[in-house]
Amino acid sequence: MQTPVPHIVEVAIPLPLEGSFHYLVPARLSPQVASGKRVLVPFGRRKVTGYLLGDADAPGAGELKEVLDVLDEEPLFTASELDFYRWIAGYYLHPLGEVIKMALPAGINLVSRYRCEQGEDGTPVLKEFLAGGRNVRTERYFLPVADEERRPRGKGLEILEYLLEMGECPAADLRKRFGNCTPQLNRLVQLGCARVEAREVYRDPFRSQEYQHDGPLPLNPAQSEALTRLTAAIEARAFSPFLLHGVTGSGKTEVYLQTIAVALAAGRSALVMVPEIALTPQLVGRFKRRFDCGIAVLHSGLSDGERYDEWRRIRRGEASIVIGARSALFAPLTEVGVIVVDEEHEGSYKQSEGVRYNARDLALVRGKLAGAVVILGSATPLVTSYHAAMNGKLGYLQLPDRVRELPMPQTEMLDARRQKGEVFLPPLIEAMGENLDNGGQTLLFLNRRGFATYLVCESCGHVLRCPNCEVTLTFHRLKGKHVCHYCDFSMLPPKNCPHCGDGEITLLGRGTERVEEQVQQLFPHARVSRMDRDTTRGKGGHARVLKELEEGEVDILIGTQMIAKGHDFPGVTLVGVLSADASLNLPDFRSAERTFQLVTQVMGRAGRGDKPGRVLVQTLAPEHYALARAVSHDFQGFYQEEIAFREEVGYPPFAHLASLTLSAVAASQGEHSADEAAALLQKIKRECRLRVEVLGPVTAPLGKVRGRFRWQILLKGRERADLHRLLFHFRGGFSHPSTVRLTIDVDPVDML
Repeated sequence: MQTPVPHIVEVAIPLPLEGSFHYLVPARLSPQVASGKRVLVPFGRRKVTGYLLGDADAPGAGELKEVLDVLDEEPLFTASELDFYRWIAGYYLHPLGEVIKMALPAGINLVSRYRCEQGEDGTPVLKEFLAGGRNVRTERYFLPVADEERRPRGKGLEILEYLLEMGECPAADLRKRFGNCTPQLNRLVQLGCARVEAREVYRDPFRSQEYQHDGPLPLNPAQSEALTRLTAAIEARAFSPFLLHGVTGSGKTEVYLQTIAVALAAGRSALVMVPEIALTPQLVGRFKRRFDCGIAVLHSGLSDGERYDEWRRIRRGEASIVIGARSALFAPLTEVGVIVVDEEHEGSYKQSEGVRYNARDLALVRGKLAGAVVILGSATPLVTSYHAAMNGKLGYLQLPDRVRELPMPQTEMLDARRQKGEVFLPPLIEAMGENLDNGGQTLLFLNRRGFATYLVCESCGHVLRCPNCEVTLTFHRLKGKHVCHYCDFSMLPPKNCPHCGDGEITLLGRGTERVEEQVQQLFPHARVSRMDRDTTRGKGGHARVLKELEEGEVDILIGTQMIAKGHDFPGVTLVGVLSADASLNLPDFRSAERTFQLVTQVMGRAGRGDKPGRVLVQTLAPEHYALARAVSHDFQGFYQEEIAFREEVGYPPFAHLASLTLSAVAASQGEHSADEAAALLQKIKRECRLRVEVLGPVTAPLGKVRGRFRWQILLKGRERADLHRLLFHFRGGFSHPSTVRLTIDVDPVDML
């Protein structure tokens, strides 16, 4: 008798472990096994969720453990999506199982847990149970039937009359209207006066909003030319990446909308990515007014249930357009025709924890795999993107003017040197008063939050710092505490200096709370609001503040970076930049680029309506080329100076980077591991003859965060292949104590 061939499958486990694992499939489960499904498997002493990658040939089948269960009726990911996940895992040097877990909606995985229960004899018993998993939410609907002879009384009669009027109603709505009415509802069903059925209900974060349909807007010649080229690319059904470089207010979103309409007409879908969830409500509104097809939204501001429901809608083909932040990149769309990366220059497209991917870069990879058009849009594109466009690697589309022939805002630089730390210089105060009198709205930009930046003792000069991180504490007046923005450590204000025991503790610097207080003192009758992470926490926080501004309920809005990004408010006629140079002196080669981008973007919020805009920029560095070029709306001039600097020092686009960060609670242990890592990198570089610079180790700019001391090693290579080869060999040969953490960041964006 022939021995049956064992059914062996390859499984990825979502744990920080290299490689995949093999399991035997018992005969009872074999018909259910398919690539893309989840399986419950034994792993060590636990049971965990794994992802089926496909069948495998493996020796020693008798030593393999068996799959315990298949958890899905249908696959969660397709073969093409698995190819995408494998690409990410290989490029960013991260375990495939964790990449897949990140790409799928949260809360669906099962893992074994243990709890203590009382046994039959009364003794404690440790029992295993499965935790996690997300069930489909159902909601009961009650439907009236034709038989009106059997009529209930009291509350039951009221409910029946309401059902006859409404036709049908969710059970939750009936309980909200009539209170606890479960007995009456059950009685109606028993009498045959009503029928109950279970329906699956999606949790829609925008369900309560109504949108009035509108049509395409007329395009100016530059917009028309861009649309013509994008339409031709969609019709070619081949990967076509473009940089859409348009000044603030030039109508990039209208180009997106009309391009997507072309893709939808061709039977294809669209993915639209934005850098911040604060941009999502306004953009969703524009899309819902324009398109009748299903539109799904994915971002971290949704609950796990809402994200899961949106994911299911997309998977089932009920949404043709997906809008969202970084994680929307993994939306399970099919037949993708257009991918839009709006504000492509934003650093928030880079994931800073776990799988350190860059959604902006991966949009190009996904577009290539799907044969789609990819549009990178920005008024201040990355130096690397513009360089690629000028060298033919990206198609270049330019929108040099604002729509409706609106002028760019009038700009003025205010020299804040020798002004004794004044928050507002006299010209800005005067401009704010005039704007209030004329009924205009004002935006004040400050790249900090809190009431004051730091505390210092006037007697000994001691600065109050976080005990866990090498950063100063920020005072939040409403909380009445000093807070660390890195580890959330907080403390009450000290009465005396903790270093010398006496002296006055003085608040120095400025934060959004302090600016808000001073604005209210200067203009007591103005309606003042603030937009930062403190005021927008909680669901709908961003939308609430922006709606107030849009509806004219705010005269002066004070905000951090989130007010600079892509918002369109016609009522804003004055923008004040209070500390334009705050980011110029960061230890990062991109500091000038980020300053230029930030100032240009916040300036672009002014004058987008019928009234002209004005911008006043306060700075301690008026001669710096990043600020001078931003104030004069001169991207070309900035690019020429910045690209010369990049080429001289050998930074992107003239090199590829990877950073290694090692951290430990004990400084000596972390430093020793960092030295060993650098020595191994140098050894591999020599033996493999790789053209890669190994810089460091050095103490990280933020040398201590959350109680851990940090060291950095920077790798620079002209050829991407050399860089990856070095890292591949390093990962296989470097060992370190479990108390030392190693993070590898390919194409780092944040050098701190």
